[in-house]
Amino acid sequence: MGRITARRRVARYTVGERISVRDDHLAVEEPLEIRIGGSPLTMTMRTPGDDVELATGFLLSEGIVTSAEQVRAAMHCAPDGEENTYNVLDVTLDPVRAAVAADLTRAFTTTSACGLCGKSSIDAIRATSAFDLSNDDTVVDAEFIATLPVRLRGGQSAFEKTGGLHAAALFDAATGELLVLREDVGRHNAVDKVIGWALAAGRVAGSGLVLMVSGRASFELAQKAFMAGIPLLAAVSAPSSLAVEMAEDVGLGLVGFVRDNRMVVYAGAERVTNESAAQQRAVKARTA
Repeated sequence: MGRITARRRVARYTVGERISVRDDHLAVEEPLEIRIGGSPLTMTMRTPGDDVELATGFLLSEGIVTSAEQVRAAMHCAPDGEENTYNVLDVTLDPVRAAVAADLTRAFTTTSACGLCGKSSIDAIRATSAFDLSNDDTVVDAEFIATLPVRLRGGQSAFEKTGGLHAAALFDAATGELLVLREDVGRHNAVDKVIGWALAAGRVAGSGLVLMVSGRASFELAQKAFMAGIPLLAAVSAPSSLAVEMAEDVGLGLVGFVRDNRMVVYAGAERVTNESAAQQRAVKARTA
């Protein structure tokens, strides 16, 4: 898998048994510096691969860009006088969006652990989004949502080797099709990568899309879904209180603990139906 995984010699211990030495696979983590027109904007720790999607998804989730046409070019470059390690990506934006990036005053320092921290005002985020989820009438059935964790897990090829990567995927709510799946050591990076794909594919605003993530639904992930116009976020684990608060405020459907045909709808219950269960009850009633 190239730079996505690395092989290392390890010692495996089992209490009361002999130590075994063997090769193991680790998820690769390397820094990526994102530049705009040659000027550094942010640094994130990520799993190499799909860096352009990661960068453009990040720019979208921060409100710096709102369409693919605003991104003129993106290329890896070498730090001055150094070998190209493909850990620096320079993005060229149209003049208007480049000016927006240049005017930013908040430091975009991120890590694979926390992502974009420090956003304290939901109102400020809502004001910067180009999309209004209240105009999105996407509704999905609980039976469909229940299938997403297995489908997500089935596409995690790097996780199979390492056990150390988060995943995010976009599904078409109307057809049920898995559109894109990305893995990364940072859950926020995995989401940025699928959002970057959606931007390039013309699926932003993300009307009719469902974002599924392999871990918890934190505030930052809810923010990214909203900024990309995605109406529903589902997660294998729990949401945070601020994620629920934001989802309620902006009209984002938020579903957590999607496991074994069960789930908890924390916000946007109008976006989730249980028609399959109603149909089953109707069939039983007719045959009784």
